[in-house]
Amino acid sequence: MSEPENHTLRVLVEFRNEFREFKAEIVRELAEIKAVVANLTQSLAGEMAANRYINGGVDRRLADIERRLSEPSR
Repeated sequence: MSEPENHTLRVLVEFRNEFREFKAEIVRELAEIKAVVANLTQSLAGEMAANRYINGGVDRRLADIERRLSEPSR
């Protein structure tokens, strides 16, 4: 049987190696998550710009209707 010190050292080395692998995996996954968030942010910005454009047209038409309704009848 091996000495307890050697066994402990092997376990610690194994733990350190597994932790490095875990850390590398987390870094990769965070990079993927950041990319997804960036894409979602860009998509949302596009949607917001489109909605502003559409709402601007509706606002102009409503303003025209309100203006015609507020004019005195002839």
